[in-house]
Amino acid sequence: EEEEEDEEGEEEGVRITPQLVAATTGRLSLDTVLLLRLRGRGIAHLGCLSRCLNLEWLDLSGNAISGLGPLGALRSLAVLNLAQNRVTRLEPLGTCHNLQVLNLAGNRLRSLRSLRSLRGLRRLESLRLRDPSAGIANPLCAAPDYRDAVADMFPGLKAIDGERLAGHGTEFYRLCRDLDSSLDDAQEAPAAPTAPAAQPWVREGFWEARPPRRSSIMEEALRQFGEALRECRELGRRADDTIAQAQRALGTRHDPSAF
Repeated sequence: EEEEEDEEGEEEGVRITPQLVAATTGRLSLDTVLLLRLRGRGIAHLGCLSRCLNLEWLDLSGNAISGLGPLGALRSLAVLNLAQNRVTRLEPLGTCHNLQVLNLAGNRLRSLRSLRSLRGLRRLESLRLRDPSAGIANPLCAAPDYRDAVADMFPGLKAIDGERLAGHGTEFYRLCRDLDSSLDDAQEAPAAPTAPAAQPWVREGFWEARPPRRSSIMEEALRQFGEALRECRELGRRADDTIAQAQRALGTRHDPSAF
């Protein structure tokens, strides 16, 4: 471990500091940090990371990390992403007993012997050493049947390189893979004969709006309403005439108080 720290000290690169952690998480106290994402920051030194004792989720992918010494103190760590770094040795991770998901794709692990220090991680369920979608792997992945060897070394694993080893997940993965293959074959197959044009199943004009039909009762009601309205108008006209005549008669009457 001291040799790793000496090698770290000779490398150039960013060091993880309390200030960097605070700027990333907004937390000033390192032991309150539960999740930390420092992807692609040019980090070469893990620095104060050993003081984040309650850290559970850590993403350090896409950096220049080779020494993992400070990670040995993170006993609560459950998810660790170290993809695309310069890792060659994994001994410090042997004390991360809560680790469940570990991504090591795109590092410099040359043989299966470098994985022996992880055997004590009884809760480890997912181990990624290769990521075909990103085109990254470790040198050990070139060995024939390396996945079978990894499965034998870690019998508790449920997934290697993102592919489940047992259970319904495997069947689902194969089903999706077969479906993708079928779709690819369908795209390459000659076009099927054109189906005949669809024929309407109702006569033409069936869906066109039609004028509403009035019932005889409604027509009679409208007729009576019209007559009543005309009578009201006639009564109103007669009332206006009567009022006008009364006003004229009152206007011509002699006023006894006038001199």
